[in-house]
Amino acid sequence: MAVKGKDLTEHCVCGEALYSGSFLRLRRDVVRLPDGSETVREYVRHPGAVAIVALLDDGRVVMERQHRYPHGRDFLEIPAGKLEPQEPHFETAKRELQEETGYVAREWTRLGVIHTTVAYSDESIELWLAKGLEQRAAKLDAGEFLEVLALPFEEAIAMIRDGRITDAKTIAGLLWVKVFLGG
Repeated sequence: MAVKGKDLTEHCVCGEALYSGSFLRLRRDVVRLPDGSETVREYVRHPGAVAIVALLDDGRVVMERQHRYPHGRDFLEIPAGKLEPQEPHFETAKRELQEETGYVAREWTRLGVIHTTVAYSDESIELWLAKGLEQRAAKLDAGEFLEVLALPFEEAIAMIRDGRITDAKTIAGLLWVKVFLGG
């Protein structure tokens, strides 16, 4: 919790599932507000995810170029993936890094967590730093198409600054490393 003050909690009065897909669920809840009035909250339930800032020994960062259908364009992103049921975040991070990029890491550091869209989703993404990378074979999921590339770390930071990298988890992960770890 950020700052203590008056109670701002909203309490569920009743709710309903509107949609349940292969991994996303949509809900509509009636909630009681702190003043006693009621309103409706519609939101997406998400299983959670991880994202990995993977640094090569020469200081380059491993990136992926993927087409993102909802936006109709390609994005540059750090490796990431959703949690499988009952899978710990660290295991997901290791699995996703190898599946998507072919890299395994000797050194792992948990950076923190971000909540991507707090107004209408419960998605959280745990951020990890991976170092001591060794190249193995990638094992992309069926239907997953991406290009793996490595960029100088400072070039990736410049791409955030000039708007070529706009993916939130990528911005958060790269800046976390730069600001808090002196990357």
